[in-house]
Amino acid sequence: MPASASATPGRIKDANLRYHDAAAAGYDAKWGIDFGPIGQEQVRAKVAKALGGWPESAFGEALEIGSGTGYFSLNLLQLGLIGRLVATDISPGMLGELAATAERLGLDLETQVSDAEDLPFEDGSFDLVLGHAVLHHLPDLPAALAEFRRVLRPGGTLAFCGEPSRYGDLLAAMPKRGAQVVAPFWRLLLGAPARPADPAGREDGHQLEPEVDVHAFAPATLDAMLRQAGFEDVRIRGEELLANVYGWMVRTLEGTADPEQVPDRWRQLAFRGYLALQRLDAAVLEPRLPASLFYNLVLSARKSV
Repeated sequence: MPASASATPGRIKDANLRYHDAAAAGYDAKWGIDFGPIGQEQVRAKVAKALGGWPESAFGEALEIGSGTGYFSLNLLQLGLIGRLVATDISPGMLGELAATAERLGLDLETQVSDAEDLPFEDGSFDLVLGHAVLHHLPDLPAALAEFRRVLRPGGTLAFCGEPSRYGDLLAAMPKRGAQVVAPFWRLLLGAPARPADPAGREDGHQLEPEVDVHAFAPATLDAMLRQAGFEDVRIRGEELLANVYGWMVRTLEGTADPEQVPDRWRQLAFRGYLALQRLDAAVLEPRLPASLFYNLVLSARKSV
């Protein structure tokens, strides 16, 4: 990050479409996505940080950008924060996984394949526009922010979480490099063989992953972009420092192994470690350190009345 100079908007969108379609079936397992109490607790904490507290009443109509498999919105539906949801994504594969999970959970919603920079909705259609880990994928972020403001009703709320900071993006390189060094010993200890080579001539989600991230944000720059787009009451906070250093180490280790051969016991222990560090970050570091030092940024803003 940021994307190379040769990465045109069309190429970035195509890479995102192909990557997320290829990754959809195994996405929840790869990222430890949960739709039970753990996932709901995580999402509730993120939204409370972004908004400065948990809202007293639900948002009537909500539009999610880059919904993926539904980690953010499906947990918020279960928590009762959203009345009607329209989930959008550039990837039909991701929305297919989301719809299947929603059906399993008994949740009612609408899905629509769409480009965040050209939304197919009328002006003033939603009370809330939200997303998780999506803004950094958008090649023309000012155009997307203008669209978000357009489809919000007067006084409507914007809320996005899980966006990488510039410092956090640099910080993530350290555990990735360290994990690559120790990966052969880790695989030997767990008895997990190396990841098989991808078939010649075929790109899958694993190969495309480096191409889909476009931005890493400085809080001040992101604040200025939101205000230039016409938003008010901009709020930006940081979250997860130790948890993400640990998380990138674990994901890098697992990425070197055959995913079918990584023991479930390892995955469970690794996830519990991540949750413990996440709680430590929230209790000790996040209230005391500037947002720019954290890996993730959470934000909210409001469209004027």
